Amino acid sequence: MAKQTTGRIRHVALSVQDPWEAAEFYKQALGLEEVTELDGTLAEGVFLTDGVVNLALLKFKTDAAAQGTGKDFVGIHHIGFWVDDVVEQGKIVRNTGATWIMGDPNNPDGYEVKHTDLSGIIFDIAAHGWAGSQKDPGQPDNVVHANPKRRLAKFDERRAAARANIEARKATQTVAAE
Repeated sequence: MAKQTTGRIRHVALSVQDPWEAAEFYKQALGLEEVTELDGTLAEGVFLTDGVVNLALLKFKTDAAAQGTGKDFVGIHHIGFWVDDVVEQGKIVRNTGATWIMGDPNNPDGYEVKHTDLSGIIFDIAAHGWAGSQKDPGQPDNVVHANPKRRLAKFDERRAAARANIEARKATQTVAAE
């Protein structure tokens, strides 16, 4: 049997209607830092960090891409665990009752090898963490996954509209409070 290790929660993915508006909200309301933007085959989105945990704000492109939740679902889509050994940890989670749904479970450098737990909740395991996350903060052997601070020019207008929308909401709240 494989050696049990501790999975570290270092990634939370939210399925949202507008990733840029959600990102602007979390940046302004809670001070999260933007990590990168994504325009992938499954989803488009924005990734943020608090310096330890990566928060993905995703809009899935199709129902199939959403891995069972549906492309219009809004809420927590999945959580991610940074593990020491993706192959061995994958065996442990599957032997404990998890169901594999995507990603190569035999790749030792596996990234986001997705499973569902006993309740059907999606989680993934990764060998190298997520942008802006840290494996063991405060420990001498801590690993930090770099923040590339990458923005895609194609989303400039969406970013500006989201910022304007949040500013308008703040102005409305200020007037209502007076």
